[in-house]
Amino acid sequence: MIDNTCSPTLDDEDSDYQQESIKNAYKDRRRRAHTQAEQKRRDAIKKGYDDLQTIVPTCQQQDCSIGSQKLSKAVVLQKTIDYIQFLHKEKKKQEEEVSTLRKEVMALKIMKSNYEQIVKAHQNNPQEGTDQVPDQVKFSVFQGIMDSLFQTFNASISVNSFQELSACVFSWIEEHCKPQTLRDIVRSVLHQLKNPLY
Repeated sequence: MIDNTCSPTLDDEDSDYQQESIKNAYKDRRRRAHTQAEQKRRDAIKKGYDDLQTIVPTCQQQDCSIGSQKLSKAVVLQKTIDYIQFLHKEKKKQEEEVSTLRKEVMALKIMKSNYEQIVKAHQNNPQEGTDQVPDQVKFSVFQGIMDSLFQTFNASISVNSFQELSACVFSWIEEHCKPQTLRDIVRSVLHQLKNPLY
């Protein structure tokens, strides 16, 4: 007769062993997955630093003291920060240059408009100016206009730097050389010549 009293114990041991094996296999899979994820993260960081060294020009200029030695991550980051700051300064400088050029274009448009009005006025009244005007009168008109313009010019212009001077000049032209303003100055000068104060 066979004694079956030991069978449950053996089955329990087999079951425990299987469960332990499953746990160990699960832990191994998790460890491998974690290791792979960590390796992937490190590879991504390394690729990021390699890309920075390729993109940032100052990272490619090797220091003589370093020689062919690879740059450290701290040096790569610092050189990248320095380069970004340099690009920001260049962008600001270019924006200022664009602003100055826009002012120049505006001033040229105003001057073009003035000349067109002068030509149009001459075409409409070709007989005007046939009477000779003495040079002294012409000089007096010119001097009066220039004196008036110079007063506003002198009050508006800053000469701390060439860039500031350029910006001020174009602002002055926009403000004080409009056709209406110039007409008012000429009228005032002509009026003074016609009715001089004694």
